[in-house]
Amino acid sequence: MKISSNFDEQSRLNNFAIAHQMYVSQQSQFGFTEYAEKLNSRLAMIGFVFLVVLEVLTGHGAISFFTSF
Repeated sequence: MKISSNFDEQSRLNNFAIAHQMYVSQQSQFGFTEYAEKLNSRLAMIGFVFLVVLEVLTGHGAISFFTSF
């Protein structure tokens, strides 16, 4: 790994001016990718936990809770 340093016009070390390499994925981020499936499953788990907590707190299921308004 090459460590480079940048110096400003007064010959002071400027470590914050180093340009970092960007990671570019060659894999498509659309469709049925591993990333999309993990995101979907995590959001579904959060939604399921929310519905269970809603039912415990109100004593009603999700459908009856939302139709009571």
